[in-house]
Amino acid sequence: MPSSDAQQPFSIPVPSSHDDATQTNASGQSPTVQMHPAAKWLGQDTARRLGIFQLPENFLLSVVIPVYNEVNTIEAVVDRVRSSGLPIEIILVDDGSRDGTRDKLKQLEAIPNTRVILHEKNQGKGAAIKTGFTHATGDIVVIQDADMEYDPQDFRYLIQPIIEGDADVVYGTRYGHQDRPVAPLWHYAVNRIISILTSIKTGLYFSDVETCYKLFPRKIIQDLVPKLRENRFGIEIEVTIRLARQKTRFYERHIRYHRRSWDQGKKIGWKDGVRALWCILRY
Repeated sequence: MPSSDAQQPFSIPVPSSHDDATQTNASGQSPTVQMHPAAKWLGQDTARRLGIFQLPENFLLSVVIPVYNEVNTIEAVVDRVRSSGLPIEIILVDDGSRDGTRDKLKQLEAIPNTRVILHEKNQGKGAAIKTGFTHATGDIVVIQDADMEYDPQDFRYLIQPIIEGDADVVYGTRYGHQDRPVAPLWHYAVNRIISILTSIKTGLYFSDVETCYKLFPRKIIQDLVPKLRENRFGIEIEVTIRLARQKTRFYERHIRYHRRSWDQGKKIGWKDGVRALWCILRY
């Protein structure tokens, strides 16, 4: 059962950019959950835009965290995930860390609803994500990076379209709004090129296909895992294209993002950008 501190009131603060959402291939299905009591005085439309709603009974969110040499941030990330106010399980997959991260993980494993899985050799972020997916038991699965770039307070806002039956998969987009730190032009340009080419390949519009925050119903992503080949950052493209081919209903919602630099430990590089382009052609 989820730990008591993970079952807090449902209302959470959201950034101003959360007033709008972009939907791809919407189904028009009716909502399947009841609105939070706050909707009575906020109004149903306003409450929905703010991500205020009631969770289904016994709901559980699986948070998969791939970890590689993140000794300085992993404890803080786990604390932030646990403070999201949602019933969660945390699955930490260490991908061969050699900087003391594993000692930290031994301590974190004692936290209720937290599991640690170790890769003896570094295989890549994609490999760690796939391992995490296979061990998830929650209703919805989300990827969380082991740094401080992404804010788990956005989880509740992101799961809403899936719970209400409006989407199969939700991506948190870092772009398309003004409430964010300004990124270097080259970083933005590379992400835009990859997202545009993926959009052309799939026939669906994605504003940020390389985002970390991707949320899936557990059955959808676990059924896909045996087909996945990419073991590094190319998994972002492969998952998207394979799901699009299955006529998956995608949804995008804005998220907070605080970009870190390479000096601070950022790991994705130009080779991963080239691999992303290859994945667009391959899959």
